[in-house]
Amino acid sequence: MSKTLVIAEKPSVGRDLATALPDDFKQSGDKTHLDGDRYVITWAVGHLVGLAAPDEYDPKLKRWRFADLPIVPEHFKLVPVDERSKKQLQAVHRLMRSDEVDLIVNACDAGREGELIFAYLYETAGIAKPVKRLWLNSMTRKAIQEAFEHLREGSEMERLEAAARSRSEADWVVGMNATRAASIRLRAAFDGAVSLGRVQTPTLALVARREEEIRAFVPEPYWLVEAEFEADPQRAYRGRYLGGKRIAEELAARIVEECRDKPGEITSLEKKEERERPQLLYDLTSLQRHANTLFGFSARRTLGAAQRLYEEHKAITYPRTSSRFLPSDQIPEIKPIAGLVGRNSAYSKAAEYVRSLDRLPLGRVVNDKKVADHHALIPTRSEHDLDRMGSDERKVYDLVAKRFLAIFHPDAVFERTRVETTVTEHVFRTSGRRLIEAGWKSVYGEEAQPAERPDDDTGGDQLLPQLEQGEAVKTLSVESLRKETQPPRRYTEASLLAAMETAGKDIEEADLREAMKDSGIGTPATRAAIIERLIDVGYIERDGRALVATDKGIQVVRLLGSHPLTSPELTGDWERRLGLIEQGEDSRPAFMSDITHFTEKTVQELDKLKDVKIERANLGPCPICGRDVIENRKGYSCWTKDDPGCGFVIWKRKAGKILPVSVVRELMANFKTEKPVTGFRGRSGRTFKAKLKLEQGDDGKWRVEFDEDWAREPRPRPPAEEEDGASGSGEGAAPAGGRAAASADGAGAAEPEKQPAS
Repeated sequence: MSKTLVIAEKPSVGRDLATALPDDFKQSGDKTHLDGDRYVITWAVGHLVGLAAPDEYDPKLKRWRFADLPIVPEHFKLVPVDERSKKQLQAVHRLMRSDEVDLIVNACDAGREGELIFAYLYETAGIAKPVKRLWLNSMTRKAIQEAFEHLREGSEMERLEAAARSRSEADWVVGMNATRAASIRLRAAFDGAVSLGRVQTPTLALVARREEEIRAFVPEPYWLVEAEFEADPQRAYRGRYLGGKRIAEELAARIVEECRDKPGEITSLEKKEERERPQLLYDLTSLQRHANTLFGFSARRTLGAAQRLYEEHKAITYPRTSSRFLPSDQIPEIKPIAGLVGRNSAYSKAAEYVRSLDRLPLGRVVNDKKVADHHALIPTRSEHDLDRMGSDERKVYDLVAKRFLAIFHPDAVFERTRVETTVTEHVFRTSGRRLIEAGWKSVYGEEAQPAERPDDDTGGDQLLPQLEQGEAVKTLSVESLRKETQPPRRYTEASLLAAMETAGKDIEEADLREAMKDSGIGTPATRAAIIERLIDVGYIERDGRALVATDKGIQVVRLLGSHPLTSPELTGDWERRLGLIEQGEDSRPAFMSDITHFTEKTVQELDKLKDVKIERANLGPCPICGRDVIENRKGYSCWTKDDPGCGFVIWKRKAGKILPVSVVRELMANFKTEKPVTGFRGRSGRTFKAKLKLEQGDDGKWRVEFDEDWAREPRPRPPAEEEDGASGSGEGAAPAGGRAAASADGAGAAEPEKQPAS
């Protein structure tokens, strides 16, 4: 009897598919698949196959030589990503080749990267069997059954596969060649490989250039004048001088003198109504931004929680979506979903409102043209127990559920009041804003306010009283306040994700962001991995919620200058073209030809860095001998070729992390860090954070040690940081090590095994 082979992206998804199919499954003895009478279900474990490293084409390419660049294979070889993958890969291939199997169903994640995982498996199996595509927006039993009833033809996925292969090969070509070229030419300046890539380098450029702006910023003083007025003892309020946000000290002093104890008059009082529309439904990037702003979650941590809500709890729809709209065929599902969500008391009132509507407001919810592979992130109709969710999952679910309910509520309505008070000829402004109809904000617990509060430009926090135009007031006090201009803010993950989405353009309006998202840096599913990649290679680091470029990251961007590899716009245009390939409006050969031409020019430009000298970071005097401590390739020490110094050295690498200059400076000054340093990695691969201390051992050598209670135990076991990983491979995620040359950005060259040669 012939069987249908179903290939999922991971074991947990395979088991979920089995529960929805009309068959009795038994696990195979080698635990590589589930066997039934009609179906066999097996799985990849993320990427089992990846693009081969250069030396798989020619052994001489194992050695990094500039003369061999650029490396652009005519046909890309595929190899197992590592030894651990071989057993499962062999099992999948054996099942694909089995005479019992006459149809294969691609049930990998419904997106570009899932298509690539399957395409590589199919190619390396060397077969020509018919393929169908399972396309899921939800992991509920009903959704799985409906998707199996409406399997897509494999031929429908050809354009998606073409875009996926183009993305993978472009990342390999750009990343591999740029990394090798830069590493060879800068080998005297940097420790190991200088990792560059099609997506990671423009992202680094955003952070590094912002840090340069902050370092170059010179604060300038300015003055504000604020006054307190009183219509009567029960009606006092504050105002700010209207003659400009920044005024000179002399003018501020004159205004204070001329207004002190002088009577005033309310010369203008305007009230107008303002409306605030509900926010659009979430896609992955907007969810990650919001979770970072509210909870400080990294993009990867939010993705991990969302993936578990999708796969394990069946509580939300497919998370790796780039759409913020629903298709028209979802309209009948809206009220039933609201009803299920409303069974929890936290959402019951808002859900009941949605269910009671005779006509749903769908103008900013349903748009078939803006839904491609997957619709916006919303709750599912599947029963899900919130008490079984972890803390992260509960928070992310709360965001998704409230956003879904809120968008069907009316606008929030505010009354804005603007008061101008004139004292002599000087005008002071007070603005207040009062919520008079909560609308969608009621979903978040906000209620209409009985009195107005002033806006930020008034400098106060008092309630705004009832006032009348033409009313006389007393000037109770007036003062000048010295302020300083502020540097640009460092990126948080929320603001960096926003910048990546719009290729570096500062756009906050949601509808305008929608128009830009096809030309952003990376995709919703890859952006978290890109940020983590930049941290892993030591180009940026976390400082609380801020992302800070390290000296190495800044130097890399300085050396590249205005090279197009640092251009968010160029990378955004490539992402747009990949989207056009999916739609059949651009061709894979044309795209790859342009990528090859770009890579050739990049190698030529990087060749010019051969004689560039890098100024080493000077960390200040050695705490032992007083000589300057200078950064070198492997550490920070007072040693030079001409003077060996006293032997003081702090090695750069500690538990899988490169210690940044800022941490080393703190250790040299205080012999310990005040706050825990993040990003260390234990033997199990889990990350952890810890305070550090600098101490001298009995052998006279200085060492950086962990300054934590657990570090003093006989067998220290650092506690893992809060769960911060997404389950599964994710689009653009790096295969774990091995021969396959891949990374989140194609920069995945491992460090050279031998010194790079020119």
